[in-house]
Amino acid sequence: MRVSINKEECIGCGVCAQVCPEVFSMDEDAGISKVIRPEGGECAKEAAESCPVGCIVIEE
Repeated sequence: MRVSINKEECIGCGVCAQVCPEVFSMDEDAGISKVIRPEGGECAKEAAESCPVGCIVIEE
């Protein structure tokens, strides 16, 4: 699994970091989320489904 975020679409709501903090965190300076563990984790798919703008990309 490979996880990434489309930074142009991210609105910085932080849902992904709340749902899956081992994979995502908030970049406070940029005001958007960032991937801290690109190999993903169990909760990455749930975070992608929770994203209101669908900017999380998961490649199997």
